[in-house]
Amino acid sequence: MDAIDHDILARLVEDGRASYAEIARALGISRASVRERVQRLREQGVIENFTVVVNPEYLDKRISAFLDVQATPAWLPQLAEELAACDEVASLYVMSDMTSLHVHVLTADMPALERFTQARLFAREGVLRVECKLLLSRIKHRRGGARL
Repeated sequence: MDAIDHDILARLVEDGRASYAEIARALGISRASVRERVQRLREQGVIENFTVVVNPEYLDKRISAFLDVQATPAWLPQLAEELAACDEVASLYVMSDMTSLHVHVLTADMPALERFTQARLFAREGVLRVECKLLLSRIKHRRGGARL
């Protein structure tokens, strides 16, 4: 990837609906060049998908909780698979200690969050500890870019 590819990606992260012509004008290159580069980036797996970012509050998801879940290593893969299948789970990561998951959960309200944790975590064999932090305000959020 060169600097032009990076510039194209930055513009698509900002606005995934930007046309090839708009990007070309901004970068001073041809529309065909932008189209070819985007296609190559898709084929290489650099661009995984074009998607939309929806404000969760419009989907009646007003509570944003970040759960750090420690589990016994033998149960971690199954727990991760089960949690990943839950509608409430927005994102889920296995952490470097290989015994914990970082889980972003979106629910309509506090009772829904409590029901989720009771059913999916507290009553679950293999779960050792759960720490919960609630989002108070969003200052900056990632609209795209590298998945880390």
